[in-house]
Amino acid sequence: MLKRVFVAPDPGRARLRFAARAVVGIGLAVVVCGLAGHSLVGAVTGGLAALLALFTVTDATVRGQGVTTALLPAVGLPVLAAAAELHDHPVARDLTFLAVIGAGVYARRWGPRGHSLGVFAFMTFFVAQFLHAGTEQLPELYAAVLLSVATAAAVRFGLWCYERRLPPAPVAAPPAGTGLARVTTRQAVQATLGAAFALVVGQLVSGDRWYWAVGATWWVFVNTTSRGETLVRGFRRVLGTVIGIGLGLLVAVPLDGAGLPTAVLLAACVFGIFYTAAVSYTWMMLCVTVLAELLYGLLGVLTPHLLALRLAETGIGALGAVLAVLFVLPVTTHTTTDAWIQRALRCVHACTAEAAARLAGADADPAPRVAELEQLLARVRLSVAPLMHPLNPMLGRKRRARRVLALLDDCAREIRGLVAVAADPEASHDARLAAACWRVEAAVEALTGGPHGDLTVTDQPPAEGPALAHLHGLERALADLATPLRTPPGSPLVGA
Repeated sequence: MLKRVFVAPDPGRARLRFAARAVVGIGLAVVVCGLAGHSLVGAVTGGLAALLALFTVTDATVRGQGVTTALLPAVGLPVLAAAAELHDHPVARDLTFLAVIGAGVYARRWGPRGHSLGVFAFMTFFVAQFLHAGTEQLPELYAAVLLSVATAAAVRFGLWCYERRLPPAPVAAPPAGTGLARVTTRQAVQATLGAAFALVVGQLVSGDRWYWAVGATWWVFVNTTSRGETLVRGFRRVLGTVIGIGLGLLVAVPLDGAGLPTAVLLAACVFGIFYTAAVSYTWMMLCVTVLAELLYGLLGVLTPHLLALRLAETGIGALGAVLAVLFVLPVTTHTTTDAWIQRALRCVHACTAEAAARLAGADADPAPRVAELEQLLARVRLSVAPLMHPLNPMLGRKRRARRVLALLDDCAREIRGLVAVAADPEASHDARLAAACWRVEAAVEALTGGPHGDLTVTDQPPAEGPALAHLHGLERALADLATPLRTPPGSPLVGA
């Protein structure tokens, strides 16, 4: 786990800049709220709004990110008002919260913008429970949200918009479908029912902190699409919470809300959340847990009993998510993994065709395809993570999953080399490139549902030129993929 965070590659220092900008943006938002005369409750609300504006908005273009950020208050403020109005009406409040959860998950069908707005709506309802906000506090909370989102936007799109120098990031949309065949629809039902379980049981454990259980269920479902992914995420959430509570007992409880050291540690936790999110959910949850403990210290309610209650509520929420994905419209790991692998293979073919066209003198640019392939491979890795987990007892499927990932990485490496060659203005077309590209196309068709022909690579003469060498390497990797993807016959590609 330590290696995953501190040795994980960070091309272009993207994670470092992402985390550093978050500390600046959230810190400035809190300062602005303080200068506006807001109370601690308003400052906490503003800080959370800024965090969400910087963390959850992931549109492919800077313009799209700006539009989504501008829409956040339009979604969050009505939800905040509803949460405050219904604070003293438990049944109506709980039903509204479940409706927000279902709508928030269902909104993911509209891509990154729907996901961002759904998360913001959920968290504004959640923070109203966290702070026990009433209607008399709404004007202050409205102003805090608006000021903080505007401050975060000024930092993200004005002061430090490093994305403007980068190509648009491709977004790998979830597998399509209609009705209950659509993953987002199934997850909306699962998340709502899982949250209902967490809400009821959480209230039996604590009438004041029950929302922790609901929050745990919600976040287990974020960025997952299959049963296996959700189970692994639930395990990692509980693990991160346990470690975070241990740190809280050592650090947050002795501090007891002391101003300066608490502020420094809050900044460190924000940095940790943003820096570790892409590589370790356990580490991210550790930082989130310590952040929550420090905030409770500022509010003057942090005790060892409260930390034990948080652990219990987190376990209830994780259990609700597990029960939902196991017994309510389950989406198997195989179903999701198969779809992502097939999309990655089709992208391999598209990259090859674009590169060959570029070598032939056509006006083609394979670079965006390479970026798309990287996104798809990242999604494949996430999908097969349950099979790679140390606690997975199915050793055969674990070995097959590792083999598939290794060969897909080989394909990506050969594609990157081929595209680099095609970018050379002096590179020329070779008649043998067309034949090699045709063989790649045939191999991809066979692996993605076409006729299962013989994918064994025939002996080729020594490659003359780097383009042919990369194409021959790609052929070999695709041929080798046939074994783990088809063995044993009729089985799922890499697991069930």
